[in-house]
Amino acid sequence: MAGTGAGPDPSSSSPLSRAERFVWLTARVLEQRRFAYHFLGGEADPVEAALTAYLRSDGGYGHGLEPDLRGPVSQPLHTGHALRVLDSIGRCGGLRVERVCRYFTDVSTREGALPAVHPSQGGYPAAPFVPVVDDPPGSLLATGPVVGVLHRNQVWHAWLFRATDFCWAAVESLTDSHPYEIEAAVAFLDGVPDRVRAEVVADRLGRQVRERRMAVLDPDRIADHPVAEGYAPGEHHFPYDYARTPGSLARRWFTGEEIERSLDHLAAAQQEDGGWPVTWRQWAPGPALEARPLVTIEALRTLRAYGRVVG
Repeated sequence: MAGTGAGPDPSSSSPLSRAERFVWLTARVLEQRRFAYHFLGGEADPVEAALTAYLRSDGGYGHGLEPDLRGPVSQPLHTGHALRVLDSIGRCGGLRVERVCRYFTDVSTREGALPAVHPSQGGYPAAPFVPVVDDPPGSLLATGPVVGVLHRNQVWHAWLFRATDFCWAAVESLTDSHPYEIEAAVAFLDGVPDRVRAEVVADRLGRQVRERRMAVLDPDRIADHPVAEGYAPGEHHFPYDYARTPGSLARRWFTGEEIERSLDHLAAAQQEDGGWPVTWRQWAPGPALEARPLVTIEALRTLRAYGRVVG
């Protein structure tokens, strides 16, 4: 694999070098290849080859790609995860995405939305905070990021029109929300073509985030900050969780000083073993182990997107 022949320098204390050692020690093959692509000059083909191992005959992705859902079956959350990986390597298009959209058509609700968890998950282990029900409703958490990615890559499919309508109705009616749902709304708004409409909705959501203290603006006072109902102790959200890149509409919600303080906090959260911690509720050893390399890659990508030197 390009760029990885020498391995990490044990004497280096850069965030990237420490994270690289952590990834080689703990990550799945997919995350190892993603790390190599994003930070070590690796190529896209090995990433796509590793991702294909999770592809199912129905066009969806399964086999625990999203660590909190176990078992072989395809799920919208797994498939959305796969799309984000393809997007990150410039491969979100063509026949592979056509098959994904056919899968979404098959599993969507009457209004064209994706359920958070399809009933096929029944009988396989799943995190307790993603319950499996027989007739699940449409979920902005599952649908918003998918629709945003597809629009950003100029994908057009009949299912996408209905899913887009669902997302607009959902984001424009959000009044009593929580951080992960707001993040899903931002993912939709950052990719949808109607930029004027997206900016209007984003502005309202930003005011909601600030008024309801859904972002920690002063990490030095994090202990005084509320955690959303049902979240794990310490499962706080920061400006960078909403605005993963400076180009996000959510970047406008925060001052430059607030962003910089949150990035300082993110950089300082790297642990002694080189990885970043998982803040959501942990329910089994395997998912916890697999999630940390995912979190680590995203932390480094966010820091780099804002111009921070990682190594």
